[in-house]
Amino acid sequence: MTINVDYLVCEANAVCVGLAPEVFDVDDEDNLHVLLPNPPADLLDRVRHAVRSCPKAALSLEE
Repeated sequence: MTINVDYLVCEANAVCVGLAPEVFDVDDEDNLHVLLPNPPADLLDRVRHAVRSCPKAALSLEE
């Protein structure tokens, strides 16, 4: 599974960071970074929740 980010839509609200901090990070300049673009199986439920919770729908998963 691969995480995709539409950076033109992302506002770096950091909802995903709060839900899966091992996978997502927002730097001091409000840029989202995907730390694990292909997250391990034990994090997939949290990643799916983070993707569904994105307020701008900027995240998606490619299975």
